[in-house]
Amino acid sequence: QVQLVESGGGLVQAGGSLRLSCAASGSIFAINAMSWYRQAPGNQRELVATITSGGSILYADSVKGRFTISRDNAKNTVFLQMNNLKPDDTAIYYCSALSRGVPSWGQGTQVTVSS
Repeated sequence: QVQLVESGGGLVQAGGSLRLSCAASGSIFAINAMSWYRQAPGNQRELVATITSGGSILYADSVKGRFTISRDNAKNTVFLQMNNLKPDDTAIYYCSALSRGVPSWGQGTQVTVSS
């Protein structure tokens, strides 16, 4: 089982930046991919970015060119650098780890972008 703890959310003005962190613990050796999802009020949870154990990266079209996912293997941590934030980016951001086909989730961190 994998435990995930997110941090770094907050309130920022449009055009600003935030950096989210997700620290993993537990059965991290079996993690195949780590992802960031987000869920805005009234919306379904959507994939924002994924990074696999092999280093492949995928972004949602809505964040391409603005968000960057990266990882620090030594610290078992994944980051999401978010630049040029827009009010539409307002959501709870969740970290997820896929291990042996089973996803684990963090508790989420709120990101609010004011116009």
